[in-house]
Amino acid sequence: MQISNNTILITGGTSGIGLAFAKQFMAAGSKVIICGRRKERLKALNEKYPDLITRAADVSIALDREELAAWVLENYPEVNILMNNAGVQLVTNMAKPVDLDQIHLEIETNLVAPIHLTSLFAQHLATKTDAAVINISSGLAFAPIAFIPVYCATKAAVHSLTLSLRHQLKNTSVRVFEIIPPSVDTELGHDRREDKTQSHGGLPIADFITEAMEALKNDIYEAPIGQSKGLREKRELLFEVMNNPIPETLPVNHEQ
Repeated sequence: MQISNNTILITGGTSGIGLAFAKQFMAAGSKVIICGRRKERLKALNEKYPDLITRAADVSIALDREELAAWVLENYPEVNILMNNAGVQLVTNMAKPVDLDQIHLEIETNLVAPIHLTSLFAQHLATKTDAAVINISSGLAFAPIAFIPVYCATKAAVHSLTLSLRHQLKNTSVRVFEIIPPSVDTELGHDRREDKTQSHGGLPIADFITEAMEALKNDIYEAPIGQSKGLREKRELLFEVMNNPIPETLPVNHEQ
């Protein structure tokens, strides 16, 4: 995959993995559009990176997704890459009644949004000589952590979705990639830590992004990064390791 001279839309691009990808693509000479819910964060990023194109959108809302797609296609018709990155990770204890609003939010953000956005862009992308959809799943798609079951399930669904999408688009110019992160040292999950500045010990984001960009450059369509290789290959064994013993008390639900 060529990483220069593209126009790429990255959902959830205001921090973490999404922002790291945005910086890498901009440095390579591509035009980058990011969207996110936090308008103040978008404004700050736009001021820091004047070439970065920003748009406020909550991808958990269907109308926002439709308006985002229409705006991008009208103003940046050269767009040739969609990266479905936005994600929410919530603690869910299914041993008692769950908060359905939180369940719907997690599923809409992590799964419905990639399905919907891909469908809104697919025909346009297919008109480009060199185009791609890049889905960000997770090593937890293969070996879930039990206290965040819906997050893990949505990422497993993203993996399955990516396989089907790659098949459906095989006779077009659109290549379909899946980047499979391990635990990466980002904001995701910081609400569960008493010290909000404390690292959770995940892979440094600089190491993650170096390996992920190499996978894209080398056309590795299903790319587990770091420890995700083991999660993918030894899923049953690692599920037992990661979930034994089960914590007696579950952390409080949170959203990033």
